[in-house]
Amino acid sequence: MKNYILESYGCQLNMAEGNALDILLKGAGFTKTEDSAIADAVILNTCSVRKSAENRIWGRLSFYHHIKKDVHPLTIIVTGCMAERLKDELLAEAPYVDAVIGTNEKMNIVTYLQGNGLESEEKYRFMSSYYNEGDFSSYVPIMNGCNNFCSYCIVPYVRGREISRPVDEIVSEVRALDAKGVKEITLLGQNVNSYNYSGTVFPQLLTEICRNLDNIEFVRFDSPHPKDFSPELIDVIAREERVCKHIHLPMQSGNTRILQLMNRKTTREKFFSLVDSMREKIDGLTFSTDVMVGFPSESEKEYEDTLSAMEYLSPIEAFMYYYNVREGTPAASMSEQLSDEEKVARLERLIGEQLKRASDLKTKRVGMISRAVVTGVTRDDKSLFLARNAHNEMITFNPGDTGIKTGDIVTLRTNRLKGNTYIGEMV
Repeated sequence: MKNYILESYGCQLNMAEGNALDILLKGAGFTKTEDSAIADAVILNTCSVRKSAENRIWGRLSFYHHIKKDVHPLTIIVTGCMAERLKDELLAEAPYVDAVIGTNEKMNIVTYLQGNGLESEEKYRFMSSYYNEGDFSSYVPIMNGCNNFCSYCIVPYVRGREISRPVDEIVSEVRALDAKGVKEITLLGQNVNSYNYSGTVFPQLLTEICRNLDNIEFVRFDSPHPKDFSPELIDVIAREERVCKHIHLPMQSGNTRILQLMNRKTTREKFFSLVDSMREKIDGLTFSTDVMVGFPSESEKEYEDTLSAMEYLSPIEAFMYYYNVREGTPAASMSEQLSDEEKVARLERLIGEQLKRASDLKTKRVGMISRAVVTGVTRDDKSLFLARNAHNEMITFNPGDTGIKTGDIVTLRTNRLKGNTYIGEMV
């Protein structure tokens, strides 16, 4: 067995774990391919946050079942959160799958493919590196799992309890990335700002990381929880120049009763107070957020509270969706489930208002000068480059004969907005 296909779905942490698995497989002599005609094994690194993510995996399994049955022998492995949640169902409904491997055992896939069996892991294991060689950007997982048990969320059941990675391991990986010339890192965790390793909490870790940087210009983190945004963390973000001033702050709902039903451990008033504190202390702050509509028993008035809360937060980006039933979560058995028609109507209005708001906010930012990392050439014009700044804004520009390449840091002025992308020029 030599060639493998690895497909990762879902969150950034899943993508990082996919990179780590790639490193292990290549180190063991396997070769990655995208060609199912020559693959000896396929690994589906799955997500289970929404039903749509699982439906996509069932479709991919059907495709690879055809390859295995009608084209050539193929070892099929399902791992990740869907494997954790639906192991028995996968084994029953897809007997052609060779192995269903949970989240904790994911990195043991190498030994499985080598024919050495599969060792059980009692707890989640962090890897020494999640870096895709040659990239200018890298994920750095710092914790795994969730203790919050939001009533709509499957993550605590498939990822387990929170576990934080040792400080020295994180700093060692960051130093190695910095030495490779990486320009940006994203610290990852299901509740990244609940990090706590032997008394070292997230603001202290963030400070220590910034003390060990030379080449890395942008430090991002995702996904935080509002309840763990301490005054100390706000001070660190404000003080450290390399920490991006674009913060993802999941809101989910703007109504206190719905937040309590969601078990979000905050209120509308506390959320607004946190936003006020951040704006007061952090210069040039921008937000992105997650927001859900159509939660069980959500009234029209409570939905309007979410719309007004979005106006108050004024994010330049928002990940918007309507409530999806996830079997096994408390919200799935709540009474007064809304119809799909009502949920879709509420989502459409939310999206329409947010798109208009975001366009207005971004238009006001035309003329700004910012440093950005070059991400590559544009799809339609290979003479133009794209770059991403600290606020996660994409800017296209013409580098002329400067010799600019992917991964370089450039200073750009935005001249106009086209859709969600700025048209700019080098300064």
